This record gives sequence, structure tokens and C-alpha cells, in this order.
Amino acid sequence: MKLLKFILLLLISGTMVIGCHQSKPKENKIVIWHWITDRRDAFDFLAQKYKEETGIEVEFKLFFPPDIYGQKVIAAARAGTLPDIFGILGEKKTVARFIQAGHILDLTAVMQDDNLSWKSKFYPQTLEVTEFSDDNTYDVKPGIYGVPIDTNVMQFVYNKKLFQAAGLDPKKSPKTVDEFVSYAKTIQEKTGEVGFISGWGEGWLLHALAVEWAINIMGEKKFIDTIEGKVSYMDEEWVKVFSLFERLRNENIFPANIATMTNKEAEDAFAKDKAGFSFNGSWSVNVYSQINPEIDYAFFSLPVVEVANQVKVWGGAGSVFRVNADSPNKDKAIDFLRWISDRQQQDYLVVETNNLAANRYCEKSLPPVLKDLTKSFNSFTHPDNWRLNEDARVIETFNKGLQQIVMGLKTAQDVAKEVQNKKEKVTR
Repeated sequence: MKLLKFILLLLISGTMVIGCHQSKPKENKIVIWHWITDRRDAFDFLAQKYKEETGIEVEFKLFFPPDIYGQKVIAAARAGTLPDIFGILGEKKTVARFIQAGHILDLTAVMQDDNLSWKSKFYPQTLEVTEFSDDNTYDVKPGIYGVPIDTNVMQFVYNKKLFQAAGLDPKKSPKTVDEFVSYAKTIQEKTGEVGFISGWGEGWLLHALAVEWAINIMGEKKFIDTIEGKVSYMDEEWVKVFSLFERLRNENIFPANIATMTNKEAEDAFAKDKAGFSFNGSWSVNVYSQINPEIDYAFFSLPVVEVANQVKVWGGAGSVFRVNADSPNKDKAIDFLRWISDRQQQDYLVVETNNLAANRYCEKSLPPVLKDLTKSFNSFTHPDNWRLNEDARVIETFNKGLQQIVMGLKTAQDVAKEVQNKKEKVTR
């Protein structure tokens, strides 16, 4: 997926310039493109409700798989045929290219109207992902360029049923990596099930976990300094990060095919009580409940390497809707996004899709397993909030190297050297 994002970025930077936008006739209809197909029924219900209230038709066009969707958005941007509202697959740099090409409307003014009445509805940590700050490195005018529909949090999760079967306290999750490894091995020995499982065949998931551990080991400043080229990936603390994955492999707490496993496969196994631990996002609440409504589990914070150091949680806006700056219906699009981010609609989405709301006034609607995740909001870290993102080619080498460590094909030192070599090559 990271390689795909890099290819898309090249396409955008090479071909998507501000040019002829095709004007469209105004109509009493808003068209929305996105890739979150699992919420089709909920969105269709809200679209019908909005039509009944306003007389304006809303059509959600949801596409799968995501990579095909990404290509479709790029092509539409080049042709000037983007819909009224759309989502973008890609990192902050990709979004910046769309903004610079005139395809995304700056929503700052409408968010701040009426004494911040719209902006104040969102969790600040969620809305931050849609913003470009005054000191952004992308030459984008500071402002808000999207409306978050939900919030994502990445954390560890454990199966309480297997905890009990292994003689572990289901109310006590591991606090350190040492405890985590010990618990996982106990579960394997006592139950015969896998200690830990995750979709590490998808590099983004492995990358998110590595970032959390890296920040715990070296601190967020040093982590960002590495992206800026001030610290080498061969630094001893980076080798310690890569070595951590070596240790997990050597402890034999996960299946041999974890480095090729998709997240869907891992979610299926965990939901069916086939693994004691996993690392996943808040969206998994909906996935697990669909696979096994009786599953008993809970999220918990990162098992730390350095107890005295900070812990950051990968989190922020999940799905973001952008308004087409060239749409003749942009005022209608804004009105709809105001409406769908109101508490009543956000409460409905919480209940129907089991996703964390973007609206901060919806906590009473959250089931306990999601409500617990809100405690981590003040510890969020996310690439879209960093001063600078790492080059996609470096991230690809980083993720592939971690997979090779997990498969036993390379050492931590091998991967550290490869990532640093790639970093030096792309920054020459």
C-alpha cells in the first residue's frame, strides 16, 4: 500500500496541475466518492434522511478495492471530473498536491463561523489531521481542508476468554514487552492457540506499531529528527527498534506466516478465539462483532520497552471527506457535511458501524470497548501531524525490512543499514 501511495504521488506531482476544470451544471444532488464500503447501508440511510429533511439528494458511490479507488480519484482530478465530495488515499504530501492543484476547498472560514460552532464539535486531535499548520513544509496555505467522519486509534487488543483459559487475570493487561511476551507464551502453552497475530503482510500496520515502539525507545523528537535526516537509521536506538522484532520472532509467539498475513485474516482468527493478542485499529470493533458477537476482549496501551519514556498512540481522523473546490454545489456539500457531523447523525453512525465518532459530544453513545479508547486521545501521534513525512520509498524499504526480520531472512543491523542507504539515496 505504501508503494501504491508513492506511485500515486508521482502521478499527481507529474501530471495533476491547475488547468482546465470542467464546469458542471448545478443540480439538487450531491455526489460523494469514498472507499469505506462497509458503511454503505448506514450512509444510504442517512442520505435518505437528508433528502426527507432538505429535498436534496445525496448519492454515495463507494469503491473497492482502495487501490482502484485511488487511481479513479487521480484520473478524475486530471480530467476535472471530481464529485462534489470525495476522500483521498495518501499521506499529507498527497493531500497537499491536491490542494495546490485547486481541487480541495479551504473550510477554515466556515469552520470558524458563528463563534467556532462547527469546529468546536470535533475532537481537536481528530480535526488536526485535516489541518495544515502555519509552519507546514508543503507550501500550503494554513487551514482546514477536510471534515472527519470518525476517529481511528491503533492499539493492542487481548482475548479475555483465552486469558482465563491460560490462568491469566482478564482484568490485567501486560504493561511491558517482557510481560507481553510472557503472557503470549503462557497462552500458547496452556491453550494451544497462537500468542499474537496481526496482519503484518500489510506494511502500514507493521509500520504503525514500529513507530509507536520507536517513539517509546528514543522519544518523538529524535524520531522526527530521523525523518529530517538529522539522525541515522543506523543509530543504536533504531537498531534497538529493529531488534525488538527479532526478539519477537525468536520468542516464537506468532504464526510463521504473519509477514504475509492480511489484516482481514488476522481479524478473523482473533475474533474466533484463535489468538491471545493482536495489534489493530478501532474499526476492528465492528469487524469482530460481525464475525463473533460473543467475543470477549479489550484494548490496551502499548507494551513498553522503556518504562520511563513517553508512549504515543497512532491515531487521528479515520475517514475524511474533502469538498471539491471546483464544484458548483460546494455550498450544498458544506451544508451536508455540517449535518452529517452533527451529534444526531454521529450517534447513529456509532451505533450502526461501531466506529469512534469524530464529534466529541457522542461519548454517551460509545460502547465500553470504544469509550475506553478515548482515554488515549491526548497521546496521539500521526504522520499528518508531523512537521514532515518520511519519503514513501524509505517507508517501503523500512516495512519490507521489518517483514524480512520477522521471517528470519535479515538481521536488525541489515535492515537498519538498508533503510539508511535508501534514505541517503532519495535525499541526494
